[in-house]
Formats: sequence, C-alpha cells, structure tokens
Amino acid sequence: MEDLYEILGVPRDATQADIKKAYRQLVRKYHPDAHPGDKEAEEKFKKINAAYSVLENEEKRARYDQFGTTGNNSNMGGMDFGDIFGDLFAQAFGAGFGGFSANSRQRSQDPNAPRRGRDMEMVVNVSLIEAAQGVTREIEVPRMDACKACNGSGAKAGTKPETCSHCQGTGRVRKVQQTFIGQMMTESTCPVCNGSGKIIKDKCPDCNGHGQVKHTHKLEVKIPTGVNRGTRVCVRGEGEGGLNGGTNGDLYLVIDAESVYKNIERDGADLHTPLVITYPQAVLGGEAKVNTLIDGEANLNIPAGTKHGQILRLKGKGMPQLNRKDSRGDLYAHVFIDVPDKAKLSEKQKELITQLAGEMDAPVSNGDDEPGLFDKFKNLFK
Repeated sequence: MEDLYEILGVPRDATQADIKKAYRQLVRKYHPDAHPGDKEAEEKFKKINAAYSVLENEEKRARYDQFGTTGNNSNMGGMDFGDIFGDLFAQAFGAGFGGFSANSRQRSQDPNAPRRGRDMEMVVNVSLIEAAQGVTREIEVPRMDACKACNGSGAKAGTKPETCSHCQGTGRVRKVQQTFIGQMMTESTCPVCNGSGKIIKDKCPDCNGHGQVKHTHKLEVKIPTGVNRGTRVCVRGEGEGGLNGGTNGDLYLVIDAESVYKNIERDGADLHTPLVITYPQAVLGGEAKVNTLIDGEANLNIPAGTKHGQILRLKGKGMPQLNRKDSRGDLYAHVFIDVPDKAKLSEKQKELITQLAGEMDAPVSNGDDEPGLFDKFKNLFK
C-alpha cells in the first residue's frame, strides 16, 4: 500500500494548505488532457485524487495516520488481525482449530455461488459552469460482461462445465502433514480447476472459457451541482458484470472540475472575482454590476470611502453545495480602483482633477505620463 503523503509529496505534519497546494500542482502536472493516451500519467492522476480525498478530510486523515487505512475496522497497514492470528493458529494446530483457520472464509465461499462484479472508476472532466449548474454527460464505459453465447458458463453451446474431480467442486484441496507437534492440515486452491470447482472441456469460442467478454457501453450520467475536484459520483450497477449470475459492480466517476471560469475563481463553495470601479465611485459610493456564475449580473452596493483591495460580499451568490440544493456559498468582489492614464484624459478632466488637487492641498506632478494603477493590476486575474 503506497503512502498517501508520498503520493502528494508532502510530510506527515503538512498543513491542510500545504496539502491543497501540492494537490493542485500535481493535478496540473498529471492531468490526462496534458498527457493524452499516457496510461501511466492517468494512473498517477487517479492515485493523486484518491490520496487527496483522504488527506483533505480531517477525520479520514486522522484514521489513516492512526491505522494506516481509512476503513472502519482497526487494522495496521491494511493487514487484518484475523488473518494474522488465523495463520498462526492454522500453522500450529491445523486448519480446523477453534474456527481460527486462515482459510475458513475461503472455504465458506462456494466457487459456484453468484459473485458480484468488480467496481470500476473513471475520470470525468467538467467546467466550473457545469459544476455550478449540473450537467448530463454521455460517457463510454469499457467493461467485462457475462458472455451471451454461453450465458457466462464458459462452456461451448450444447455443453456445460463438469465438476472438478480433484476437489469435488469445492475449489479447495486439503493436505495433512506430520509435524513434531502432530498432524497439521493445510488448505490451498485446487491446482486443477484454479479454485473454480469446474472443468470446462469444450470452451466457448466467444469468451475462450472465461465466461465474460469486453464490451463498451454508452451511458448518460447526471453530474450533480456542486461537485468539486476529487468528488466521487456512484452509478449503481454499471461496473463489471458478475460471475455465476452475480450482480454488476458499481461505476465511480471521479470528478475533475475546473476552478476558473472567465474572471471568476472558485474556492470551495465560495467564488471570487475582480471588480473595477472609478475613483469617484470609491469616494462617493454607488452601485456596480457584478457577473455571477449562475444568476447573470447582480447589483452590488459600493459604500462611500471604499478602498483599493477591499473585498465586498454578495451573500448566497457562490457555488451550490453538493447534496444541499438550498445552500450556496458567497461571491466576493475584490475592488480595484481604476486610476486613468493621464494621456487619455481630456483637457477638461485634467483641469477638474487639478482643481481637486488644489482643494485637497495635494501636490501633483506635471512630468511625463506614467501608467495608471489599473494597468498595473488588471492582469492579476487573467
């Protein structure tokens, strides 16, 4: 099991801000769009998202730090204590001692019983506007399904699998050995049928005896509003097909949501955007139009005396929160005061500003024109 901190390249005492920063850098580096067709980069991208989904959650991170796993059972490094003690008792006293056999769970599983298919995972890219409004996507899912020619049996039409005579259809074989403490019984997978309990003499030509074939399915999936990078959306029953009549597994969509749309940037459920106002608006106050992501333009009141860099809030105009339809974050407007270029002012405007400077006892320069303040800051959000 790979260390989640090593995957993100951060120390174990990293802050949440450090983890978030490292995650964003790695996502940009290994994003599938930057490495089309590169399976290694795609796998790395999945691991990065999986690691971040644990470490950005305080509860999951604490459980991982303590037990080395995020599961509900207390195990160390992913090793089940039941397996550890089961192996010890099986070696010392035989497979049947006190119910502690390491293989007791395997013996209890009928190889011919229906088995659920494996879960699958794939990455879906969505824009910030799609994450805000929700979107329905058609995706192609390559998966293993039960072979229709043999109904999943693996045997050629008109034939059927035979029970393995070596293990009597159990898929397991036992062996008794004499040791210094007495007889010891061990159990292992049947080498003849590889644990299936069946022997297929005439294999189905469509699936070559595997009982499954690979198909590509087209699905329409609904991406809910409020998803963020790393969100997992479960599509029930669209994973790989089961064996022996078992149900399909589930399909998990790992969302890679963009964080910027035009001049709006996302931070969790909140949105941030620049707001350029004039000097008179900053001094006397007024009203300005602000573009929201979902509701179009909204009116924002500018208080008199607003300063450059001040942040004004529009409550409830941010991102919808996942699975909370009536709850939205806020929109924050970062104020930039546009100081116009002197060369672009009319003579009347220059005269009025000079008079204002005199009234305010503010010395002004008559030197060469210099770039306005807005020109210095207007590229910050590009």
